[in-house]
Amino acid sequence: MNRVCSLLILIGIIFTPNPSQAKTPENVSIHGSLKSSNLYVENFPNPDQDGVLSSDRIRIDLTGQLMNRFDLEFSLDQQLLWSSRSGVVTLAEDSVNRRFDLQKNWNEGDRFSGQLQIDRFNIHGESGSFNWTFGRQAIGFGRISLFSPLDIIAPFPPDAIDVDVRPGVDAIRTTRYFGMAGQLGGIVVFGAEKKDNSYLLTLGENFNSVDFLAIGGRLRGRSMFGFGLAGELGKVGLKAEISWYQGIDTNQPHGDFSADFGIAAVEGWYRFDNGMVLLGEYLFNGIGSDNPNEYPLVVSSAPIKEGLSFLLARHYLLLGPSYQFHPLVTANGLLIYNIEDHSSFIRPQLVISLSDNLQLDLFWAMTLGKKSQPHPLTQLPVIRSEFGSAGDSGGLLLRWYF
Repeated sequence: MNRVCSLLILIGIIFTPNPSQAKTPENVSIHGSLKSSNLYVENFPNPDQDGVLSSDRIRIDLTGQLMNRFDLEFSLDQQLLWSSRSGVVTLAEDSVNRRFDLQKNWNEGDRFSGQLQIDRFNIHGESGSFNWTFGRQAIGFGRISLFSPLDIIAPFPPDAIDVDVRPGVDAIRTTRYFGMAGQLGGIVVFGAEKKDNSYLLTLGENFNSVDFLAIGGRLRGRSMFGFGLAGELGKVGLKAEISWYQGIDTNQPHGDFSADFGIAAVEGWYRFDNGMVLLGEYLFNGIGSDNPNEYPLVVSSAPIKEGLSFLLARHYLLLGPSYQFHPLVTANGLLIYNIEDHSSFIRPQLVISLSDNLQLDLFWAMTLGKKSQPHPLTQLPVIRSEFGSAGDSGGLLLRWYF
């Protein structure tokens, strides 16, 4: 906690207005958000029990100029977590993509707990067609909306509702722009340990209205390469992405599940005449298994622990429809269908704009599939499908921006 306080004092010194520069306060911007998420979960934590979770967080974002030459970004995030039962829900661990421990947790494992973290702390500079960013920052790749195989640093789960802010990672990023839409980038992401560092090169360009993106290098010890295309075929938007990895520590309990694996997806986008928008994606998840009995091994594997994937089987169909009933009311939906074990995750969602800066999300998630059964000898649960043994859940998310 002393380290966090020291950094807060440093930020205050950096952004203290200089009396000799009358325009300095105009270069400083403070904004943020207040979010309250409340969730009811069936079969939580046991099949015969239900539970309630509540997460309230406030975020303060501060941007300004350093020496009138460089842009500085700083964000502080405070979360308060409450659970109807203790020992069931834990606070998020520090990311494998962060070298510095800039967070403080308290009351971990209790019904009421909290976490304070510095989620952004970086300096950005530009010189002609070249720019760079150093420090804790947001890095995202890929074009596919539902689940992108090229979003390899800190991706969101495909069922995430709040995707306003991507978690910050400790990195150095440089980009050189060329031509009309070309860019060549180099990225170093510093992991919790040296072996978790990532060294990546990116190349992007537009050829005849088709966006091209390629990524290659080392991702937390793995050799990897990926590329993607995004364009349109008539009124249908099409995107395709693939990434390939050479597995590491495959003989270790928490290593990669396979010696080498790939993740690939094809997504289509179409707007109907009545205003409905439909996203559809086929996903090949090489991290997963085609045998439900092996799902526990997949869950404990390094790619799942690192957030490289969040799904346990090999083949999926994802659908994301949306329809605007009113300028202030939009209905969204999400379907994740496991083609291997025929289980499903279905979530309708209603997004209501209460004012210019206030939004309410109402949602209910349903799970379908074969339920787990006790083993006849050990009586331990035997998993028969990915989503079948999970309970339904629902709740609301209230977001206020300032």
